[in-house]
Amino acid sequence: MAIDESRKAELLAKKKSQDEHIRESWVRAMEARIVQQNLQKCYRIEGVNHLEKCKHLADRYTEMLRENRIQGYRHIDV
Repeated sequence: MAIDESRKAELLAKKKSQDEHIRESWVRAMEARIVQQNLQKCYRIEGVNHLEKCKHLADRYTEMLRENRIQGYRHIDV
């Protein structure tokens, strides 16, 4: 069963699109991880004042958790 050239090009374009989407999803997830690490550092440094001093990081982290979910693809339709 041979795949004609137009179908092959279509599948390659779809695969490239999926790879780009997954890559962007992982980048956003890693950005959230960096914010989480900065929040943990802030908590340790600020001690009892962490609620006031680290609020901006906590708000940013919760926003990123809502927005930056890793989404992948199960398979390519052939």
